[in-house]
Amino acid sequence: MKKRRFLATLVTAAMFATTLGGCGSTSDSGSGGSGGSGGSGGSGGSSDGVQEITWMFWDDLEATEDLISLGYKETIERFNKDYEGQYHVTPITTNLEEYYNKLNALVAAGETPDVFIVSPGPQLTDYVEPGVAAPLDDYLNKDGWKDTFTSDAVFTQQTYDGKIYAVPLNTAAACCFYNTEMFEAAGAKVPTNWDEMIEACDKLSAAGYTPVTISAGTAWCLSMVAGYLCEAEGVDLAALADGSASWEDGKLENACNKLLKFSEYFQRTAAGDTNDVATANFYNEQAAMLIQGSWAIGQINGANPDFASKCGVFQFPGVDRIIAKSDSLCMSSTTKNPDGAAALIKYFTDDTAQKYTAEKGGKIPVTKVEYDAASAPPQLAYVMDVFGKAKGTFGFYNESMPTTETGSHFDDTMVAVFLGDMSPADAAKDMEEYYKENCRK
Repeated sequence: MKKRRFLATLVTAAMFATTLGGCGSTSDSGSGGSGGSGGSGGSGGSSDGVQEITWMFWDDLEATEDLISLGYKETIERFNKDYEGQYHVTPITTNLEEYYNKLNALVAAGETPDVFIVSPGPQLTDYVEPGVAAPLDDYLNKDGWKDTFTSDAVFTQQTYDGKIYAVPLNTAAACCFYNTEMFEAAGAKVPTNWDEMIEACDKLSAAGYTPVTISAGTAWCLSMVAGYLCEAEGVDLAALADGSASWEDGKLENACNKLLKFSEYFQRTAAGDTNDVATANFYNEQAAMLIQGSWAIGQINGANPDFASKCGVFQFPGVDRIIAKSDSLCMSSTTKNPDGAAALIKYFTDDTAQKYTAEKGGKIPVTKVEYDAASAPPQLAYVMDVFGKAKGTFGFYNESMPTTETGSHFDDTMVAVFLGDMSPADAAKDMEEYYKENCRK
């Protein structure tokens, strides 16, 4: 069923793929080598014998200030220099909100990028089930590459029927970032439970600060908070999927009521603000808290390095587990340059790239690389502390449901609750009906 839905999406995407003009994205030729389209649907080479490799990502490598994205740019430039005359990588870049639609359009047009980034879970499944992504075990088992990773556990969400279809680049945890100076000035303390979170928000508001900045215009940002509130209420996604639990058991309704209470402390423009705008509100000191993945460290420090000294981190209060995920790279099953594509992916996990991940980007490496913790962003140590004290991890709600469509439906439902278009009780009823119709046999 999921495979048929995905293929139907690709057919629809194919109808407008030719209007995208190269997907409407920014293509950067990088350094060295030759330009050209390359890719699975292109020639895969050039007149001088250089093999072209396309790599698709969800940020503009030329315009970005995000330190993780800039690290990816450095990796590509390093690869192009080291493999000059043999391989050349051409990035295809877009923004996160449009990424999957544009990737699907390329797949439908027979121009799947040789290497593309993807989130684990149902989104990765969408490329594994129809055979878009290639298994990578032969490459990982060659020359001890797989042994450089911290453990086989990092491949859990990338493994299907015993085969690995994507390579993780880093690990990020969703935390609460806060302005330590605003907290001190307001007399607010770091909350450890829900009541203390509301108390901190009240104190911050009374002191004239906007307590929380968040994007409801980017639905997954809001549903990330909803996911934590569902976790606190004891929602069991596995039981909901097999029908042994119901969305109408009161847990989602309670979580939604808490979300509505929490939203009283959001910035006034939350409904329309993008994720980038919401994050900028935090590092520009227009709000006291930002609930976001630790990938935000690279964005925060890249845009405002001086803010690091007043940026604290704490675990979302009232939960024992923490939301964690890793961005991963897939290789197209139709690439004409599989050896070059695999070599590129390997560059993203070598010691140079992984040291950068920690020391500059502030994300958790996935390999056994040794890095200088003293030179890493201070927020990384805070995140590592939160990560170490958590009793476990769980995925983003929209990436932990049976299909990407289900996750999107949850996202949209949480936004509808936030906007007042749907009551918490109606949201629970809607999710239960959706699961009965689409997720349970």
